[in-house]
Amino acid sequence: MDYFNTIVGQSPALDSLIRSARLVASTDVTVLLKGETGTGKEVLATAIQKHSPRADKAFITLNCAALPESLIESELFGHKKGSFTGATCSTQGLLPAANGGTLFLDEINSLPLSIQAKLLRFLESGECLAVGDVNPYKVDVRVIAATNTDINQQIDAGEFRRDLYYRLNVIPLELPPLSQRTEDIEHLIKHFLELFTNTYAIAPPKFSKASLKMLKAYSWPGNIRELRNLCERLSILLAGRTIEPENLPQEFVRAINTPKVTDFTLPETGLQLDALEANLIHQALNRTQGNRSKSAKLLGLSRDTLIYRMQKHGVASH
Repeated sequence: MDYFNTIVGQSPALDSLIRSARLVASTDVTVLLKGETGTGKEVLATAIQKHSPRADKAFITLNCAALPESLIESELFGHKKGSFTGATCSTQGLLPAANGGTLFLDEINSLPLSIQAKLLRFLESGECLAVGDVNPYKVDVRVIAATNTDINQQIDAGEFRRDLYYRLNVIPLELPPLSQRTEDIEHLIKHFLELFTNTYAIAPPKFSKASLKMLKAYSWPGNIRELRNLCERLSILLAGRTIEPENLPQEFVRAINTPKVTDFTLPETGLQLDALEANLIHQALNRTQGNRSKSAKLLGLSRDTLIYRMQKHGVASH
């Protein structure tokens, strides 16, 4: 099975990404997947692993944002009995469990600084040290990491080790947001409708031309995940029916009816786009007294995307 075919779409940006990923898959090189939340980083990581020489070995995933700092070291490297309160027995970590295979570290940007040095040591030497142990051990594990933020901003803020970033960033692969591959929307809709038709044994709905036009004009702040959730909702609520614009959620209607800035003229001397975006985020936060949900609505973004861009530009919370 060609697992890269599970990544739906035919846009040039996606084709270029998959070509690079196929080349990377055949090696053992460390990979850093970049992209907004919902762009499909875990799907791509799975495809890389399935086409690697380690395809028949363990593939273990850890979301670095899902565990508190007090537990993540033990989860990765294991611990010895009695090494901390509650450690009633010795436990193997995910790295030794993945020996010979692949470990996918999602949201690596959330990895605490205290653990980053130990991960760097492993990446450089293959050597690990369980919590409470004095004897290091070696494992052979390929690491694929993913981030939904600009780690360079975290480096500047002293929140992420520069040397670890360079070690992870050997091969960076950036997944484009759905707003940059709108030609793939119809392919994705077809894929998801077929999926939910089979899952729920229901007649698939059909999107009218007007509703498809509205979907293509939408900014998709939640990316592919948002589109998937929409297709699942409509597959259940409007099974076998034709979906018209009035059947779409209100955020789509609001987004389409929001006046667009079409009369802006780029200055002859150019501008700093990152600085402009950061300034608009500051304005939105000031106007809403720091309410991220309201600020995101003002900017036509999801809350997750706003937080991603705040981190990207180093915009502090109000």
